[in-house]
Amino acid sequence: MKTTIDLPDPLFRAAKATAAANGHSLKTFITDSIRQSLNQEKEDWRAVLKKLPRVDKETADEIMRSVAESDAADLEFQKQAITAEK
Repeated sequence: MKTTIDLPDPLFRAAKATAAANGHSLKTFITDSIRQSLNQEKEDWRAVLKKLPRVDKETADEIMRSVAESDAADLEFQKQAITAEK
């Protein structure tokens, strides 16, 4: 797919020079750079997910109930605050 991008001149020159220095076209350099950036984001999320604690279903359900109760209490508090302002 063809597209047009607007790069600052210094960035364009640096990208073109880096591509040439590595024996690649500017198109290949930009394509590879975007692909690498997207893959890095995926790897970062996978690393974050791996660090999260594992919980059993019962604990997860308890957490969800707690969050729902907290949300309900917060909503009620906000309703009272709005009513008091009137």
